[in-house]
Amino acid sequence: MSWASPDDVFLSTSLATYLDKKILVLLRDGRKLLGLLRSFDQFANVVLEGACERIIVGDLYCDIPLGLYVIRGENVVLIGELDLEKDELPPHMTRVSTAEIKRAQKAERDATVLKGSMRKRMEFLDFD
Repeated sequence: MSWASPDDVFLSTSLATYLDKKILVLLRDGRKLLGLLRSFDQFANVVLEGACERIIVGDLYCDIPLGLYVIRGENVVLIGELDLEKDELPPHMTRVSTAEIKRAQKAERDATVLKGSMRKRMEFLDFD
């Protein structure tokens, strides 16, 4: 049970309002973690219970279970509460296995590298 009430003005920006609630944590490296916020400190170090990493590639997604997870505060970019009343993802998203999402990630990475190398090869052309 959270010790802060929603009407508490002084704690409105504190993580205490998110205790025991499902949250999304965006990390500096771009990963997205979901779980129940169980603890935090003044450095934004957080402990998530039942954590999972959500990987999204195009219209595919996968939730990889992590269990109890400790996140160092310097890696946190954003923390937000998830609304359990609403669907977490749009209906067009398709859940796939871990192996499939890893293949999709690799294909996306390879396409990005190819696009960058093609752009470098074409730099000598001056279209301006």
